[in-house]
This record gives sequence, C-alpha cells and structure tokens, in this order.
Amino acid sequence: MRPLRRLLNASTFAQPPFWTLDDPLISSTWRPGEESVPNDFEAYVTHGMKSNGAVFACMLARQLVFSEVRFQFQRFIGGRPGPLFGDESLAILERPSPTETTGELLGRMDQDTSLAGNWYGTIRAAAGGGNRIRRLRPDWVTILTGSPTDDPFDVDAEPVGLIYDPKGHRGARSAPLLLKPSQFAHFSPLPDPVAQWRGMSWITPVIREIMGDSAATDHKLAFFKRGATPGLAISYKEGLSLDQFQAYVTAFQAEHEGVANAYKTIHVGHGADVTAVGADLRQLDFKASMGSVETRIAAASGLGAVVAQLSEGLQGSSLNAGNFAVARKRAETMLFRPLWRTAAATLERLVRVPDGARLTYDPRDVAFLRDDEKDEAAIRKTDATTMETLYRANFTPGSIIEFMASGGDYSLLSHNGLPSVQVQRAPVEED
Repeated sequence: MRPLRRLLNASTFAQPPFWTLDDPLISSTWRPGEESVPNDFEAYVTHGMKSNGAVFACMLARQLVFSEVRFQFQRFIGGRPGPLFGDESLAILERPSPTETTGELLGRMDQDTSLAGNWYGTIRAAAGGGNRIRRLRPDWVTILTGSPTDDPFDVDAEPVGLIYDPKGHRGARSAPLLLKPSQFAHFSPLPDPVAQWRGMSWITPVIREIMGDSAATDHKLAFFKRGATPGLAISYKEGLSLDQFQAYVTAFQAEHEGVANAYKTIHVGHGADVTAVGADLRQLDFKASMGSVETRIAAASGLGAVVAQLSEGLQGSSLNAGNFAVARKRAETMLFRPLWRTAAATLERLVRVPDGARLTYDPRDVAFLRDDEKDEAAIRKTDATTMETLYRANFTPGSIIEFMASGGDYSLLSHNGLPSVQVQRAPVEED
C-alpha cells in the first residue's frame, strides 16, 4: 500500500469556494489518492439550511423521523432475520456521549449527510471515563486511498485511512489526526458517482433551484419594502439642472420609499411624468413559481411536498388523508428504512456485535410509522390464524414459531407424527 506518511505530508486540505451566484457549479479539488467534501460546507449551511425555508423544512422533517429509531441486535434463523435482542454492547449507541442520546447521534448523521453527503464518527475516550462516539466534521476529513501499485485508480485500490484536520478553524492548533479504517465509521447513503468512497449531498442537484427560491424570496421582501407596488419611472422635462434633479430624487425617496410610506399620494413637479414599470407578484404568478421550486427541493430530499408540508403539498387533493398516507408510506419504504438499514451497518464498526448477529434498527417506537398499526394488526391476526391451523394439523409448537419467524420456510416445520382426527377412518362396527 502507499505509505500513509507520504500521503499525510502531501495533503494540502484545500477546499474550493462554491456558493457564488456567478459560478453555481461544483468545482472539486479531488486529487488522486485523496477524497474530501467537494463543496464549501459552511456555504451549504449558511445559504442552504439557514437561509432557505424549503431546505430547512425538508431537513427538519427528515431529522425528526430518522432520529426516532432505536438499535438492536438480530440473529438469522434459517437464513431469515430472527427476533431482536439487546445487551450491554448497545450502551455506546444508547448514550453516545455523557450528554447525547441515540436521537442526537442520528440527527447529526442525517444533518451531515444532507449538507455534505458524508458523516464520520470514531470512538474516543470520554473525560469522565468510558468511551464516546465523536463526530468528525465532514469538510475537515480527507479519505486516503492506497493500492499495491501505488496507483489510486488501480482495481485493487482501497481506503487506507482518513485524516481529520480542522485547518486552523477558529484558531485550532491541534495536529492532523490520522485514523485507520478500523478506527472510524463512514456513513454516505448517496454515493458520489465521480468518487470512489465519498457520498454526495442531496442538496447538490437542486442548488440552482435553491438559488432561484432564495432570489425569489429576496424579490418578495424588496417588493414589500417598497410598498408592495411595482417600480416607478419618472421622466422630467428638459431644463432641469443636475443639482435640481438630485435634490428632487432625494426628496422623493425620503417621502415615498419604504413600508411606512406605502400608498401615499405622489405629487410631482417640473412637468414630471410618472409611469409604473415592472410586474406585481400576481402578474409574476409568484406563488406557482415558488411552489414548483419547493416541490423539486422536497423531491430531492426524498420526502415529497406532502410529507414536507410545503405549499404544493397543502392544497387540492394532496390534503386528502389517503394521499398523505400514500406519500408517508413512500417516504418510509423508499427513504427512511433504507437509511436506517445503512446507518445500522455503518455503526456496526463502533459496536461489539455478538457472534452470528448483526446490528439492525427497531422502528416500533417511531411515531411516523404508527399509521401502519392497523395493517400490522391485520397481519398479526392472519399469522395467528396460520399458527392455529398448523397446530391443529399436529405440527410441533416450536417448529411453528421458527416457521413464522423465518417468514415462511416450510423446511422448519416438524410434525409430531400423529394424524389429525379428521383424516382418521371411523371404526367399523361388527355385526
């Protein structure tokens, strides 16, 4: 493998500027053998999450649901998932640090992957004793790649570690930290197609939509600041000196601009002619244009406008209970369950998993999924009927339980050898 010391010394850890209206495309500084977040993480936070209501609403909805799940262990029975169980090894996930819970850990994981496409965590000693899961800020992490041929593009190339370096952020003086693959966990549910190891933010494909939505919001604010009226063009007759013109403009702005001066009667002199220019919000079809942008942002987040409670999801047929149930079920099956499954596989690296078991998620306490309780009750009733039928057919109780737990593996059923009374011949009476 390529020596880690050489990779460490060769790293410059530079991040490119990204969030500019003039150049909204991502310009990655990816170098062979190194992968880091290709966008300006702080700009995503400032101009995306903190400044755009649609992005914040989607991220909040994702976090609130994603952070409710719990983790358990699970063994396989006959190739099928068996019952859930837990032991003291789960303590690090139930209390990732003295001041954090499982929900806070998961909230950070979803937040980092939304903004940077990646979450990194490692086990560190806690100040009061024991261990804690330490989140590594994703834009301070660089993944190192090595291969037997010293070529990061080699088919046998693989990640050989990562470097965590705050890059002097806010006066940080600590040296870069080098971690081996066994010392960290990496959660990247949406892979970046141009990278080998890192993930991609779901915000990236809708950057232009977010920029347009923010610009529309600024336009709306400016419109109301100017009295909720279109702009005015004032033309003056010839003979007005520059000093007179400037004095008149200053007086007009003081008298008529701003919300406090809205709707005042305009008085002009010097033969000036006032003409309204531009369009108001109705003429711009402002609501429809902003609503369509919000819908595309919600779609990229995986939630959809109905679940994210955005404008186009709160009108017409979208308000029907059946439509919301369909949208909620789609978010559950196509977003949250895959995310939970991937998160569990990621966090396995930080937990001592019992032999023959795996770390998995337990969604039974997630309020977002409780609308499924009626369906689950119907399934349990059907399962109970199946178990009763098998028992009456003289299959052993233990094998019936294994059969149900396996999801229907008939090879697990064991019969007690006694025929059912219904298939026995009636005794023949002798004369």
